[in-house]
Amino acid sequence: MSFSKMVQIMNPRSQINIVSNATICQDQCEATLAATLPGDTKRQLTRTGYSMGTITKALNLLNHFSPNHPEIGLTEFRKLSGQDKATVHRHLIELTSNGFLEQNPVTRGYRLGPAILRLAAVRERLFPARTIVAPLVEALASELGELVHVSLREGNHMSPLFHHDALIHGTRVYFDEAELLPLHATASGLAMLAFGPENLLPDLLKTPLPAATEHTITDHNLLRSTVEKVREAGIAFVDQGFEAHVSSFAAPLFGDQPEAIGTIAVALPTVRVTDDMRRRIKAALPRTANEVTEKLGGTVPVDLRRIWTNAA
Repeated sequence: MSFSKMVQIMNPRSQINIVSNATICQDQCEATLAATLPGDTKRQLTRTGYSMGTITKALNLLNHFSPNHPEIGLTEFRKLSGQDKATVHRHLIELTSNGFLEQNPVTRGYRLGPAILRLAAVRERLFPARTIVAPLVEALASELGELVHVSLREGNHMSPLFHHDALIHGTRVYFDEAELLPLHATASGLAMLAFGPENLLPDLLKTPLPAATEHTITDHNLLRSTVEKVREAGIAFVDQGFEAHVSSFAAPLFGDQPEAIGTIAVALPTVRVTDDMRRRIKAALPRTANEVTEKLGGTVPVDLRRIWTNAA
């Protein structure tokens, strides 16, 4: 069962341990590696076939780590990546030597290294998104009494940036910031497909849409029509698309360009999605999305702002 959308019965007074792992953008890692290579070294790597594409394949190995897989061995990496053992081993050596991985001396398995944390700290210092969105996310969570999270796009997934739960209910959604959210199965993903880069939906429709639950959209035509409805409504709603008994609403966030850079979402047990709660979320979510966008230095497109205003 997925860690990020699992409803559990909890004692509100019990101790809650929340693990928040920083997500590093692959493009940033690749650019960092490329920038550290002298010109002669880059040319030598190109001649020997070790291109930037090879670096991408090496960095892709990092995406296999999760709370369920904190340590991965060479054989498992080979199976997960589909690459031959010698190639995977070479990638692991390079990642380890650059601090992106470290090897457990007892099990010989690999785990994330200190360079990941350093780059995450650098990114947050230069672009303090978590610090910026935290107060607004916490305020909305307290207003609605439900879990609220902000996510940024990472390929065909949304990567959680920050979340907060008011913790006032015994039954609530357990959220893991280390887990990626698929575009086609979550409200955050649908909002990104509707208001993100134009090529995002066409590119996704070229791939299979795996089912997370019996309610997940797996039909390409249905996904296309659903995204169009999200554009018309201004916010996305998904009922148990990623995890059974969990529903979510999401609105897009914008930078200085008229395409979404992220989303803000409300996730709650499906049994609490009453007509009154729908009205409250549909009123509060666009307002907070606009506030977060402004704090990030962006602007909500005029057409979308009009949709939100008319729906209020």
